[in-house]
Amino acid sequence: MPHTALIIDDEPDIRDLISRSLDRIGLDTHTASNLSEAKNLLEHNAFDVCLTDMRLPDGNGVDFVKHVQQNHPNLPIAVITAHGNMDAAVVAMKNGAFDFVSKPVDVAQLRTLVMQAIQSDSKTLAQGATVSDLHDTPRNTLHDLTGATSRKTAAPALKESSRLIGSSELMSSLRTMIGKVSRTNAPVWITGESGTGKELIARLIHANSPRASHPFVAINCGAIPSELMESELFGHKKGSFTGAHNDHEGLFRRAEGGTLFFDEVAELPLHMQVKLLRAIQERSIRPVGASDEVLTNVRILSASHKDLSHEADQERFRHDLYYRLNVISVHAPALKERLEDISEIANVILFKLAQRESYTTVPYLDQSALQALSNYHFPGNVRELENILERAVALAESHTITSNDINLPISKSPPTNEAFHSTRPQAQMDSEIETIHRTLVQCRWNRKQAAELLGLSYRQLRYRIEQYGLDQEST
Repeated sequence: MPHTALIIDDEPDIRDLISRSLDRIGLDTHTASNLSEAKNLLEHNAFDVCLTDMRLPDGNGVDFVKHVQQNHPNLPIAVITAHGNMDAAVVAMKNGAFDFVSKPVDVAQLRTLVMQAIQSDSKTLAQGATVSDLHDTPRNTLHDLTGATSRKTAAPALKESSRLIGSSELMSSLRTMIGKVSRTNAPVWITGESGTGKELIARLIHANSPRASHPFVAINCGAIPSELMESELFGHKKGSFTGAHNDHEGLFRRAEGGTLFFDEVAELPLHMQVKLLRAIQERSIRPVGASDEVLTNVRILSASHKDLSHEADQERFRHDLYYRLNVISVHAPALKERLEDISEIANVILFKLAQRESYTTVPYLDQSALQALSNYHFPGNVRELENILERAVALAESHTITSNDINLPISKSPPTNEAFHSTRPQAQMDSEIETIHRTLVQCRWNRKQAAELLGLSYRQLRYRIEQYGLDQEST
């Protein structure tokens, strides 16, 4: 059976162009001129992909995206926007749209988008998972879409998920979130402290997306000199500047069809933020020294340990770029938030150390060492744990590692409220406080019941109540 597409646009010429373009790659297309016709077609047919204009005689595309997410959660839907109207596209993607295409419609980009959407849907169904609306209530307080809400759904089986170590509820929620955002082409902003595995999360999103067979390219924005950044990203032509002895394709072209990950994106110079914003909006780049722009097809993921909202308020980061990057937000939890995972993570690290050093016996932690690690607050997170264990293995006199071998830094006190708050993006923290408080009031301050509704353990909820200074008397 051929794949089927539903096309909604009130302009006959646009409907005909899209229909003919998709017919030629083997899709069976159905068209509608308004939302009423489209909803009727949805009720009586099964579609693999849907394309809708943003402005229609009886409604708008965002409302239709919400309708599809509510009633046909497995149907990927993309929106057609007026040229330059990126704001509408961002709103649509925040509400669950797979991607967007701008008018005038580029046929090649359209076909690529549609095939990626179909592959995304087919992959999810093949895994036996039902991934539904990412933006409905109640809210998952820790791993959620910016400005939206989500409900619990069956998590897809993630490729390479074993690299994300930990059995805590936080890590289970993170895996579920990765499975959900992998199905879309929307930009994802990954937050979290240094050492929490933000690049690993980005790689997992790519590995579980329809772009998995194409390159994953990572760039550390703080590691490239400002004057070389444009050439590194967009490429250059031979002779365009002193030292340009050959053509250079740049990272955008190297990631063609795949994913481009901007690590520590807050370090991007302001003049390059303008150029990156244009590349995202126009989906095209101009290599240094070139006269023409080149179309690109990459998904943008970004990460920072800094609060980009605060950076934007301080005029160190452009507000408009922040909103383009932060369509979907995923938070990498700090190790101090999931201390129950330390034993599991440590065992994996010790096993890898034994393999690397060709030990015949894998080192292990005795109870005193485990207790010492559990009482430590890990400002460097998993990366620091790796360093601590590597040092302990080198210093230990046997394969049994004790608390004396661990040799933790002197300061072992838990983080203060101020330190806890400073490591979280303010917008995300405010949203979490509001959601936790609302749920507690709803449950009449029954913490056990509230924890169940929030998808947290009782201990995790109690920790957040203490850190955020929430109490019944403050209501």
